[in-house]
Amino acid sequence: MRDEDFADFTAGRLLDLMKALTVILTLPQSAADRVDALVIATGQGEEWRLAQAIRAWEVNPALRYFLVANGNPAEETYVEITVDYLRGLGLCRFDGVLLQTEPAPNTGLQARWIADQVQARDITSLALTVSAYHLPRLYLTVLKELIRSGVRVPLIPVPAQVAPSTSIPETGATTYDLVPGEMKRILTYMDKGWVATPEELEHYLRWLWSHHETLLTGSSR
Repeated sequence: MRDEDFADFTAGRLLDLMKALTVILTLPQSAADRVDALVIATGQGEEWRLAQAIRAWEVNPALRYFLVANGNPAEETYVEITVDYLRGLGLCRFDGVLLQTEPAPNTGLQARWIADQVQARDITSLALTVSAYHLPRLYLTVLKELIRSGVRVPLIPVPAQVAPSTSIPETGATTYDLVPGEMKRILTYMDKGWVATPEELEHYLRWLWSHHETLLTGSSR
């Protein structure tokens, strides 16, 4: 990314984006231990996303569902997500595992599937895990789909635990390389109505903290 790639966006919009990224990534990750479902979005050959999510699923029997959103078959590192593949990564608890069988070439299709599962399964809360550079855009995209569906549930962001200097298998880029592009996509997709706006996020987080503080912090005042 170059400086001129952000020339169409005002300083105010960039500041609003930074505030949005901050409030998303500072939500208590420990709340993921108390949610109804764990959601993983696959892609970019990042097998560590799945491996870490599977470990979390296996050690927390309170989780009712494990949702695995499919990736983009056009990626060179794409692997078909099957039960056998997940078993090879350590999956032993199969009851409640739901796989997106259709291809998901973009985040919007992953988010639509996730929102559909929330409605169909009456999921009351979910933790959303993916690599940190992509997590804010995925969070805002899923939130937008839930808003469209008229569904309001706690959504906890959980970044995958990987060093930001790690090379992404699909491209060889690092988190440092990819964050600027993610920021531009978020701003562009806001204009297209594909991701939640800062105003929608602020409204949602007010509801989340006022109605689900116990879930977020593990204790009530």
